[in-house]
Amino acid sequence: MKPSRIGKLLSLSPFKTGCLMVLAAALLYYSFGTQKPALLTSLDNRVVDAMFLWRGPQPTTNSVVIVDIDEKSLRQLGQWPWPRDIVARLVDNLHIAGAKVVGFDIVFAEPDRTSPKRFVADLHQYLGEELLPGAAMKRLQEDESIDHDMILGKAVARGHTVLGYVFQTTNDGFKTGFEQPFPAGAIRILPPDIAFDQLALVSAYRAVINVADVAQAETEGFFNVFPDVSGTVRKVPLLMTMDGVPYPSLALEMLRVGLGREGFLVHASSQTRGRRRGVLGVSIGNRFLPTDDHGQMTVNFRGFMKTFPYLSAVDILNGLGKERVKDKYVLIGTSAAGLLDLRATPFANVFPGVEVHANVIDNALAGDPFVYDVFSEIGLTYVLIVIGGLFLTALLSYASPLAGGLGGFLVLEATVVGNYHFFFLQDKIVGITYPLLTIVAIFLIVTLFNYFFEGREKRFISHAFGHYVSPQVVNELRANPERLTLAGEEKNLTVLFSDIRGFTTISEKMDSGQLGVFMNRYLSAMSAVIMAHRGTVDKFIGDAIMAIWGAPLDDDDHAANAVRAAMGMMSRLREKRPQWEAEGIPAIDIGIGINTGVMSVGNFGSDDRFDYTVLGDSVNLGARLEGSNKTYGTNIIISEFTRKELGDRFFCRFIDMVRVKGKLKPVRIYEPLCEGEPDQETRHHTELFETAMDRYHQRDFESAAQILESLSKTVPCKLYELYLDRIKAYRATPPPEDWDGAFTFTTK
Repeated sequence: MKPSRIGKLLSLSPFKTGCLMVLAAALLYYSFGTQKPALLTSLDNRVVDAMFLWRGPQPTTNSVVIVDIDEKSLRQLGQWPWPRDIVARLVDNLHIAGAKVVGFDIVFAEPDRTSPKRFVADLHQYLGEELLPGAAMKRLQEDESIDHDMILGKAVARGHTVLGYVFQTTNDGFKTGFEQPFPAGAIRILPPDIAFDQLALVSAYRAVINVADVAQAETEGFFNVFPDVSGTVRKVPLLMTMDGVPYPSLALEMLRVGLGREGFLVHASSQTRGRRRGVLGVSIGNRFLPTDDHGQMTVNFRGFMKTFPYLSAVDILNGLGKERVKDKYVLIGTSAAGLLDLRATPFANVFPGVEVHANVIDNALAGDPFVYDVFSEIGLTYVLIVIGGLFLTALLSYASPLAGGLGGFLVLEATVVGNYHFFFLQDKIVGITYPLLTIVAIFLIVTLFNYFFEGREKRFISHAFGHYVSPQVVNELRANPERLTLAGEEKNLTVLFSDIRGFTTISEKMDSGQLGVFMNRYLSAMSAVIMAHRGTVDKFIGDAIMAIWGAPLDDDDHAANAVRAAMGMMSRLREKRPQWEAEGIPAIDIGIGINTGVMSVGNFGSDDRFDYTVLGDSVNLGARLEGSNKTYGTNIIISEFTRKELGDRFFCRFIDMVRVKGKLKPVRIYEPLCEGEPDQETRHHTELFETAMDRYHQRDFESAAQILESLSKTVPCKLYELYLDRIKAYRATPPPEDWDGAFTFTTK
């Protein structure tokens, strides 16, 4: 079915169509219920990421410091893991400096292999009593001063320290039942009649905990973070469950210890997720930390990497920067790329995991973590769909296209800007992707129906021909559309093909950006010349241009206009070439082929995709002539049929009589040299060449060669050299008796 009949078939006005779309969008949103599709959630997340970047970095509470196992520390102290007596000294220095609480974004899951106690035991195993007598060996084994794990364990016990551990969430078959974390904080649930195993928290299979000698700190917390499907960390769990028991995160335990609280309160939702209760948030004292149903807090990231103060671990060990940790929450972690604790956040694709926990603590202290405001999202979505959709529909249906386009842009801008200022900057997450997509869909569909109902013919003409013919021709078509025949018909027309010589070599000398810019400039310049001579730019084929004369409007002088355009293209190229060469673009040369004849012209293609173009043998001949320029060293070649249409208005030089690939009948081809009378020298050289051609076709190769050699000395030319090479070949092997003087091309 033709596209122009769709609107008539549906019998719907643009306004009615828009109203139906508003109703359909509202019903579809209602059908989502509380489970928004994953695609919309992902798109909403991308919008929020953009808002983070628009907002930019924010100041922190200046309460959190990161002690970084950075490249500098690794260079001075060696690869990680370090001997744990060094880590113990680091912890002691932090406690002495007055850190409020120290937390480890690290787990010490295996005994320290560098411990002297382990070394002595290994030697004793091999040397026995020869190394040390039994009593001395026993004293060494009981000496905690040579046990690095015990040294670290005592160091973390001397001050407020939270050790870190990690949960394994999938069944890897290594669970023993003895690897239980032991956080010190008391956990209560509100309402109190809800059991721990009824909470819809993220569950774990087993815990990877610290070795017993190290695990002597006041408390411990997990440091798991879970990126979303895009690989970006947006939420961090404050609680997870293992075997039905909830456990707090590293950040949550550091907060509890730093605030001097004995425990915290979990607020359960009245809504269930399957058979479990969702979580509203966690309270520590008078601080409430909102979470999603699974106990995950949406992080209000302060900024890019190193928004928080970073202190090199080796500097703390050397007694530097101690004043910067007094009364601070101190996280020990790493930013070194080789230790692989790097994440993606809305601000950056490479972000230290330890700084994620720093953001969580800072959000809790400032009281500004993000909250997903589902009720505001529902209300805003319906308001935007109904009011914004109807407003845009009316504007598109009854106002000008410019007003409709501006109205659509303003609705979209108001939605995004309003969400940013009234929600995002107020620490609320409200998804706006669905209403934005609805507004865009309404704009597109109503505009499409406008296309079907109003001014289809004029708009079609403007869009179909505005870029390919001159404005004068477009105006004439718009004023007299009956003169335009889009159905296929046979007409006597002229077709032109042009191509850049050696384009592959030229393009290899430019990068993709330079090539794209150059091609736009080149094609624009050549198209302007074609349209200035009443031509229609049919299509661009890479660096090639195809143009036609005599359609869509009749042109009694189509052959002459095509040749004038070809000469104009060469003139424009000569003007542009010095400028392009000065910009480092290689020298550009083109070839042009022109033919006149009967062709099929109209819309050709499939039912859904078609172009206004020409087809037929005459078109194919024009394309072959363009490629022949390389053989003869010319820039413009026309066929004998175009030459006949020109009459005496152009001075042309005979080039050859050829059979193009796939044709039996030879065609005489010419090079147009100028419009009107040539200068005496040009006329003289042309007449001598045509005399040589007469001798050549009469098999008088000696006489033809003498004339061509004389011309070649006076005006060196590839055309003369070509015929001298042919004559040389014919002298060695004369042509057959039925030779008609034509040259047969075996390639396109």
